[in-house]
Amino acid sequence: MTPAPDATGGRVLAIDFGGTKIALASAAAGSTDGRPDRTVRLETLGSAGALQAVHRALDAAQGLVAAPAAVGVATFGVLRDGHIRLAPNVPGWDGLALPSLLRDRFGDAPVAIDNDVNAGAAAELRWGALRGVDVGLYVNLGTGLAAALVAGGRVLPGAHGAAGEIAYLRDRDSDAFFADGDAPLEDVVSGAALSRHGSALLGRPVTAAELFTLRAEPGVTTLLDRTVEALARTIANLCVTLDPETVVLGGGMMGAADQILPRVSAVLRRAVPFPPVLVPARFVDDAPLVGALALALSRVPG
Repeated sequence: MTPAPDATGGRVLAIDFGGTKIALASAAAGSTDGRPDRTVRLETLGSAGALQAVHRALDAAQGLVAAPAAVGVATFGVLRDGHIRLAPNVPGWDGLALPSLLRDRFGDAPVAIDNDVNAGAAAELRWGALRGVDVGLYVNLGTGLAAALVAGGRVLPGAHGAAGEIAYLRDRDSDAFFADGDAPLEDVVSGAALSRHGSALLGRPVTAAELFTLRAEPGVTTLLDRTVEALARTIANLCVTLDPETVVLGGGMMGAADQILPRVSAVLRRAVPFPPVLVPARFVDDAPLVGALALALSRVPG
């Protein structure tokens, strides 16, 4: 269905479908600072079926902006041939025809969809640490692990929309393969991996953030060192390949930036012929939502 024209005109809509939440925001179509005028957060995405969750989000979205000038959407997974792929952790999401659901709801309004990490990079390009950068790299170190490659001042999607899916990199010959259902690097370098390994090590539930405060506990320093070393090695290899001028680190684990950034920077200085500038992201907690807003603003007609 195509909504009737909005009497106010000139407002854009942003939607972030996350693994643990759905966030929505609206802003004036002429916004220049990335600040939404309204935001809404919904219950955990996993608490309902995928279609039910999407329709609940779209109902809330139309409560924010009945007929948006443009819509920006950030989602986990990647968009391929009109369907979400590489999203095995949320039941019903892999294979979901999200673009058609959005068209049915918003009609002819321009819609831009990208994965959450590329959206975060779009936010940094428009308003943050990648602004004015021609060739750059954005690495999101959160519950999972992924990167966005920037060239010509824009995010590169890759041939299949899966550029930067570094969770599937194999760091050792003994690592498993994507075809086996594994994400080898993410099983070492991610908040989920640290929490899992740390909980097994300590015999009690522990978050990745907590581990960085528990270095005195037996084995914790070794676990953290192994994780940061693998992260630094991966970023260095990406820099040798891409030759970026700036590398931005974002994601929830940047709460431990003081323990991560200096060590990654030291490896880059030694391993990369022309070391890039390494900086923390401007947007951390709401990066995908701010990125969805950037995507929407990029599609405003005129």
